[in-house]
Amino acid sequence: MINIAILASGNGTNAQQISEYFAGSDKVCVKCIIYNRKDAYVAERAKNLGIPAHYFSRKDFYENGSVMQYLKEQQIDWVILAGFLWLVPDDMLAAYPDHIINIHPALLPNYGGKGMYGHHVHEAVIANHEKESGITIHIVDNRYDCGTTLFQAKCTLTDEDTPDTLAEKIHLLEKAYFPMVIEKTVLG
Repeated sequence: MINIAILASGNGTNAQQISEYFAGSDKVCVKCIIYNRKDAYVAERAKNLGIPAHYFSRKDFYENGSVMQYLKEQQIDWVILAGFLWLVPDDMLAAYPDHIINIHPALLPNYGGKGMYGHHVHEAVIANHEKESGITIHIVDNRYDCGTTLFQAKCTLTDEDTPDTLAEKIHLLEKAYFPMVIEKTVLG
């Protein structure tokens, strides 16, 4: 069994979709969901799914090693970032080389980097009158949104699209592809 941990910061829709996708799997298990905002709704989603949820602070993540200790205790093989906004520290990158996956709501390398997440990305895409956008699923390295691309999916934009309508299109792509790409990657 391959154990995955999901790191999240907010609402947790991707975390829920991933967890539901693997719920009946005999090969991949969502062992835990860990989150970095005390009020993140992802904790409630984890509870409803019967998956252990663990809150951690910035100090836990970057300084005292308690997140790394928790991942080791849970025997985690892969770490999945699902709406997680902090840069992954070097100790975690070293412990999980090429075993941390992220999803970004744009076609990288465009609209990536620090501060480019969620609605910020969609607003920039619309402001630049792009004709398409999409998602990028990639391996995490020590820079925001720069790791090796595993998969991209595109959607077409019209002049009528707004950041909100683009967000809906991106959400559909995430739902359709993120769990499947995770499965393909972790199973080799």
